[in-house]
Amino acid sequence: MSGIAILGIAIAVFLIAYVTYGSWLAKQWGVDPSRKTPAHTEEDGVDFVPAKAPVLLGHHFSSIAGAGPINGPIQAAIFGWVPVLLWIVIGGIFFGAVQDFSSLFASIRHKGKSLGEVIEENISTKAKVCFTVFAWLVLILVVAAFADIVAGTFAGVAADSADAAAVSAANANGSVATASMLFIPLAVMFGFMNRKNLNLLISTVIGVVLLAVCIVAGLNFPLHVSKNVWLFIVFAYIFVASVAPVWILLQPRDYLNSFLLYFMIIAAIIGIFGTNPNVQLSAFTGWNINGQTLFPFLFITVACGAVSGFHSLISSGTTSKQINSEKDAKLIGYGSMLIECVLAVIALVAVGYLTADGAYTSIGTPPKVFATAISTFFANMGMGDKAVSTVHTIILLAISAFALTSLDTATRLGRFLFQELFATKKDGSKNILGNMYVATIITIAAAGLLTIAGYSKIWALFGACNQLVAVPAFLAVACWLKKIGRNHKMFYFPMFFMLAATLSSLVITFVNNVKKLVDGTGTFLVEGLQDILVVPIVVLAIIMVIDGFKVLFGKTKQQA
Repeated sequence: MSGIAILGIAIAVFLIAYVTYGSWLAKQWGVDPSRKTPAHTEEDGVDFVPAKAPVLLGHHFSSIAGAGPINGPIQAAIFGWVPVLLWIVIGGIFFGAVQDFSSLFASIRHKGKSLGEVIEENISTKAKVCFTVFAWLVLILVVAAFADIVAGTFAGVAADSADAAAVSAANANGSVATASMLFIPLAVMFGFMNRKNLNLLISTVIGVVLLAVCIVAGLNFPLHVSKNVWLFIVFAYIFVASVAPVWILLQPRDYLNSFLLYFMIIAAIIGIFGTNPNVQLSAFTGWNINGQTLFPFLFITVACGAVSGFHSLISSGTTSKQINSEKDAKLIGYGSMLIECVLAVIALVAVGYLTADGAYTSIGTPPKVFATAISTFFANMGMGDKAVSTVHTIILLAISAFALTSLDTATRLGRFLFQELFATKKDGSKNILGNMYVATIITIAAAGLLTIAGYSKIWALFGACNQLVAVPAFLAVACWLKKIGRNHKMFYFPMFFMLAATLSSLVITFVNNVKKLVDGTGTFLVEGLQDILVVPIVVLAIIMVIDGFKVLFGKTKQQA
C-alpha cells in the first residue's frame, strides 16, 4: 500500500472534518467570541493568564502530544494497518477531538474550573470526589513514570567506557539533557519578551534560532550525570514549574518546543511524499494476536492517536485558564487533536514500512522505529549521511523533550486536582491541604515514592485508566449541555463505546492475572497488586456513571 495514499487521504479527511464537523460542534454548543474568557475575568498572573492563539496552541499541543501518538499506533500495528488507520481517523474526529474541544469549552464556561468541578456542578459532589481521586491517582502514575523515563533518557555516565555502544548511548542521552536544560532559560527569556508585548513573529524567530543553538550545543557538549541525580533534578524542576506563573515557563517553553514537533511532522511528511514508501504491513492480521483481541485492546493501545482521557484534564486544567477568546477554542481543542492524529498516521506508515507483521522490537523502541523510518526516507531521497543522522537525532530529541513537557503539565494538573479536593474544610474555612505549595509537594512526594517502589508493577493498568477518564469527560459535558438546552447527543456513542472498551480491558486484565496467580506464573507484587487496584477503579467508574446517567437520562429543567 502506498504511504502517500494513506497519509494523503487521512490529512484530507481531517481537514474536511475540522471545517465541517468542528464548526458544527461550535455552533451546536454556542461558542461565542464576544464573551470574556476566564483568562480575563479570573486573571491572577499565575494560572489564569491570557495567551495569544499560536502560543497557546503550541503549549496545548506539546502537552497533549508527548510520545503517545507515536507509541500507540506502532504498538497496535500487530492488528494490521487498516483497523489502526480506521480507529485513528474515526476515533480522532468523533471521539478524541470532540472530547478535547468540549472539555475545554465546558471549563471556559465554568470559570476555568477543572473537569472535577464541572462534574460537581452538573452531576453530583459524590461523582466529583470519585473522579478527582481517580484522576489524581492516574496523574501520580504519569508523573512517576515520566520522571523515571526522563531521568533515564538524560542519564549518561559511561563516557569513559571501553564499550563503544555505551559511549554512544551516553553521549546521545547527554546531548538530549544539555539541550533540554538550555531550553528552560530560553523559555523564561521568551516569556518575558512575550510579556512585554514584543511582536510575536519577531520573538518567535529569535526563539527558534536560539532553540537551534540549544540543539547544536547539546550535540557538542553532552552532560554526563547519573540517573539518580537526574531524578532529583527533575522532581525539583517540576515543583518550580508547577507553581511558577504559566507565562514565565510552561507557556513559552511548550510553545518553543512545539516547533520541534512541527519540524518532526513536516520532515516526516516530506520524507513520505518524497519517497512514497511501500507499507508492507498486512492490511489485517487477525482478531486475536498473541492473546490480545482487537476489541478492546486496539482501542486502548492507540490511545493518544485517537482519544486520550488525559487530554480532557489538560483542556480543562491548564488550557482553559489561558485561552484569550472562545473563537480560539475550536483551533486549540479540536484542531490540536487532529494534528496529533496526523502524527499517529505517520507513525503507522513508519512501522508499516519497516515491518510486515508489526513486530518492531528487533528495531528498538517505538520512538526508535519512528526515527529510523523517517531518517531512512531522507536517505532514500539522496540526503548525505550527516543530514540523515541529524534528522534522526533531532526526532529523538523532540520526542524526549515532549516527555518532559507532559511531565510538568501532569504535575500542575495533579496540583489543581488536589487543591480542589481539599480547598475548604466542612466549616467553610480554608484547608492547608488546599495550599498551592502543599498540594504540589504532596503530589510530587507521592509520585517519588511510587517511582522508588516501582511504578512498572502497575503500569499495565495505565492504558485502560487513561482511556476511562474520557467517559466522565463525555458524561460531564453532556449533562451540562442538557441543562442549558443544547444538543448533547454527539456524546452518547463515544461515551458508551469507551466505557465498554475500558471496563472490558480491566476485567480481562483481572481474569488473566488471576489465572497467572493460580498456575504459579504470576506474583502477588505484580499481578496480585494490579488486581487489588482494578476493583476500586471499576467501582469508582460505576459510581460516576450511575450518578451521571441519573442526570443525563432523567428529567431536568433547562436553564438559560
